[in-house]
Amino acid sequence: MEDRRALIAGNWKMFKTCSEAVETARQLVEFVPDVNEIDVMIAPAFTSLALVNDIVQGSCISLGAQNVFWEKEGAYTGETSSDMLVSAGCKYVIIGHSERRQYFGETDETVKKRIDAAINGDLIPILCVGEMEKERESGETFSVLDKQIKKGLEDFSYSDLRTLVIAYEPVWAIGTGKTATSDQAQEVHLFLRSLLEKSFGAKFSESVRILYGGSVKPNNISELMAMNDIDGALVGGASLNAEMFSRIIHFKHQ
Repeated sequence: MEDRRALIAGNWKMFKTCSEAVETARQLVEFVPDVNEIDVMIAPAFTSLALVNDIVQGSCISLGAQNVFWEKEGAYTGETSSDMLVSAGCKYVIIGHSERRQYFGETDETVKKRIDAAINGDLIPILCVGEMEKERESGETFSVLDKQIKKGLEDFSYSDLRTLVIAYEPVWAIGTGKTATSDQAQEVHLFLRSLLEKSFGAKFSESVRILYGGSVKPNNISELMAMNDIDGALVGGASLNAEMFSRIIHFKHQ
């Protein structure tokens, strides 16, 4: 992994009331009091962000949001700006998750606008890319990823994207119990790094953290993290349980 610092991120999706989120965050702080060698992030629902921030502040756990709108303010009912997320304590924001693409009309163009908003709002963008099962079966994985990366990052410069994180999430492995083998994941991560090198140069591609997201569990995290181009994980269901998520975070000690 060279000098890339691992990031283990938990996406809580549409789970947990405010009190449940606070309790899980409190447990997690107790389970991972002293993780210094990697970065840890949790992304609760918008309603719980400020409350969870009160719990994790001063710990090794950072706060993230699950989405951001591209305008700073205005008559956009139901949307949340980067300034609002920062004021709630967020450091990271997940952009272009497959569920946003699948259910809510997210496109590569809107992904690009959200990344721009995150960068200008001093948030670390986690750009999600990945193929559907039918796309993998028909041999389209690399062409799908090529389009998502090129369109999503179009017109940005090296300096714009200095904090960018990418998460590869094979859609067929999210919440299904299926997981790409470590070799399959490594192949795609290496391909993504080669795309970044072509667009932004070797120095940039070597510095970008690329996470794997797709049914990550305590029993497969170590094998995944042993791959050269896998720099962490975007964890869904397994991050909802503090004890289970802490075992993933402590993958080096398993």
